[in-house]
Amino acid sequence: MKLIPMVVVLGLLLSLCNIVEKFKGSKNDNGNSNSSSSGSSSSDKNGLPPADKPEPTAAQTAAIAGGQSVTWNQQGISWTLPSNWTELSKSTEMFNWKSPGSWDAAFIISNISAMGADFPTDVSLKATFDSAVADKKNGKYEEVRWLELDGIRGVLTREPLQEGKENPRRLQWRAYRKYAGQVQLVSIMLSSQSQHFDMHKDAMYGILYSSKLVHE
Repeated sequence: MKLIPMVVVLGLLLSLCNIVEKFKGSKNDNGNSNSSSSGSSSSDKNGLPPADKPEPTAAQTAAIAGGQSVTWNQQGISWTLPSNWTELSKSTEMFNWKSPGSWDAAFIISNISAMGADFPTDVSLKATFDSAVADKKNGKYEEVRWLELDGIRGVLTREPLQEGKENPRRLQWRAYRKYAGQVQLVSIMLSSQSQHFDMHKDAMYGILYSSKLVHE
């Protein structure tokens, strides 16, 4: 009869040990997840999910092979552009180059907007992503994902084929960075008429993936 209480105690101890081991395993799983995500994302400390890093295809790499390195000196941003692209305009807040052609040309347009020093960048970026995901369900975008360029996490969106063949179709990356003492919203957009987008798509992705951004 004395064995019965002993068996009960042992059973309770084993159950407690199993709970502790599961708790440890849970913590290790989370730790491994955070550790592995750090290889694909600049930071996971604020609860944002991992971001993809550029993995250009052979066609995207070939589209800018032998191209020109172009720097937006006022903002410390540079790209590799195809050698036949030319400058349209450049200022402190805007950078604009284009491919050969007129109505069938492709463009890169980058904009900088200065924000307040205490602007909640992570909250805003998450809201941008969530809004884009909702818009994708409504047909506004066909691609929405987190993309890290040169150590900066941002949101990538791509519009689908437009109803009007002459309407612009855009590939855009938006992110925040600290530069020259400012918190900045950075937008890098590549576009062409919808009917010519596929002709330029590899070059657009190649250019975007080549982005280098100085940041604090």
